[in-house]
Amino acid sequence: MKRASKFTIPPNWKVLFNDLGISLHEVMAHAGLPQQLFEQNKVQLTPSQYFDLWHGIEAVSNNDEMPLKVAEVISLESCDVPIYAALCSTDLNAALARLRDYKPLIGPLTLDIKQDVSATTLTLGCYGHKGELPKTLNLVEMIFFTQLARLATRERIPALKVVLPLLPKSLAKYEAFFGCEICQGEHAQISFSARDAATPFLTDNQAMLALFDGELQKKLDAIQSDDSLSEKVAAVLVGSLPQGESSADFVAKHMAMSKRTLQRKLASENQSFQSVLQNVRQELAAHYLTQTSLPMQEVSFLLGFHEYNSFVRAYNSWTGCSPSQMRSTANH
Repeated sequence: MKRASKFTIPPNWKVLFNDLGISLHEVMAHAGLPQQLFEQNKVQLTPSQYFDLWHGIEAVSNNDEMPLKVAEVISLESCDVPIYAALCSTDLNAALARLRDYKPLIGPLTLDIKQDVSATTLTLGCYGHKGELPKTLNLVEMIFFTQLARLATRERIPALKVVLPLLPKSLAKYEAFFGCEICQGEHAQISFSARDAATPFLTDNQAMLALFDGELQKKLDAIQSDDSLSEKVAAVLVGSLPQGESSADFVAKHMAMSKRTLQRKLASENQSFQSVLQNVRQELAAHYLTQTSLPMQEVSFLLGFHEYNSFVRAYNSWTGCSPSQMRSTANH
């Protein structure tokens, strides 16, 4: 699956925040992101910033029932192009397959689909993030898939089963929305009956879909064709460092090439694996130290250092000061 190193957030997210009664100013403060982020012409986030944003949304909403409100406010004006394309599909199976392919354009999330004679099951995953996804994000995604089916068919299609790593406090209300029992499990997952997944979409529009698919495919191709190899390596490292993976062997295997080939191609760009790794760590360290209040040990861990002292020595060699000095300066 293609993976992007940055994601463009559509400006219509501001409409969604407004309809949900969520303060963008407070979200940015909790997420440690620039206050004027959504005032820019093009809002782009790294995978880690994407999840910072969702943690900010969760902190600000402070309401177990906020994801339910998403179902009420979802409208065409709050959707971006990949979602329009999904609505123009023939049925839920086709829509989900399209969303799985277009996920790299939407965010650092992965969608695994299993389809058999009885059901279609989706499992949500991510990259660029270690640990559990924000509970709010899991709920919003599950609600979105359900509401997509209902908007497109104009039927109250129920889920067969919903699985969540963390159960909501208002469990009964969520089970009423989904029309099924919610279980606790390792990954966020939702299933629809084979019949419901094949119910024709009233919003099916193949002419419009052809236009959408053409443009979206160009953007998907651009994820790989526009980025240099060093940028692609950096994108892999952004996702692997929090997992403790920072070796050239790991990255080469992930990119389906030998370590020697990786090093040779980087050299042709006047880069080395170590230089790319250092640049990624420096950029992430600057963000964590100046834009978040994460403990120093946690910052060290997220940068893929096995020992805190190794992080301190490395940071001092990059900048000439210690991580604590940098944070102290940024806070004054």
